[in-house]
Amino acid sequence: MSFVDTLMEAARRVESRAETLLPRPGGPEGRVSAAMRHAVLGGGKRMRGFLVLSSAAIYEVAPLRAERAAVALECLHAYSLVHDDLPCMDDDSLRRGQPTVHVKWDEATAVLAGDALHSLAFEILAEPETHPDATVRAALCLDLARAAGQHGMVGGQAIDIAAETAAEPLVLSEVSRLQALKTGALIRASARAGALLGGASVEDIDALDGYAEALGRAFQIRDDILDVSGDPAAAGKRLRKDEAAGKATFVSLLGLDEAARQADLLVAQATARLDRFGAVANPLREAARFAVARQS
Repeated sequence: MSFVDTLMEAARRVESRAETLLPRPGGPEGRVSAAMRHAVLGGGKRMRGFLVLSSAAIYEVAPLRAERAAVALECLHAYSLVHDDLPCMDDDSLRRGQPTVHVKWDEATAVLAGDALHSLAFEILAEPETHPDATVRAALCLDLARAAGQHGMVGGQAIDIAAETAAEPLVLSEVSRLQALKTGALIRASARAGALLGGASVEDIDALDGYAEALGRAFQIRDDILDVSGDPAAAGKRLRKDEAAGKATFVSLLGLDEAARQADLLVAQATARLDRFGAVANPLREAARFAVARQS
């Protein structure tokens, strides 16, 4: 099975489980439920869900538990995209080849749908079906809260917004920190989630965290490269928006060739952190290589 097939199979599992866990439209709140489903279902690589499933597989975590945690991470990611697409943020009208939530419905519905997806992520993790041990469930919730909050994804977005009106563009170290928070924090939480479900050692969790940190940086560099040279039809979203907004990115600071070289170095760093796991971690190794070769 090729890696693309492996990724698609993981996406199918996450999609199927999400179908059962997301609320179905009905009643006065049905509009929000429909918007939630639109935001989560029917598209995307499911890279975060894949990382949960693949790290959980190292510890032979029961499929149901791994899939529930994967859906929780995807719900949290979807909430961030719904809010990121709003006119007060990036003002995007297309996501995964479909109208964004605020375009398909309205801004108020988009805010509420994002809020509900944020809550649902923690609800899923806190339920006994995710793990019978309440200590494990609490650890999953704490880890995700830290990745999502002001010292994680929200903090990165705040830095990104502030940079738009700053007197000087961000330097490389500042862009690296921004992306480590905005994009990398949730990728790291995804890799750790499977290990937490499996009762992994501190050393194993540190290794997976280091892997995911390098992966997240490589993934973002590739995003920056695609924003400059990618195909909007393949990406399913508007491209070249960072350049139009005058934002500092890895490409604008390093150039295309050096950015690509740095991404390759990060892939080597990521895969090296997996040496302790042997062949069972091969899907994670392939994910790192895919991150810098993908076209969308």
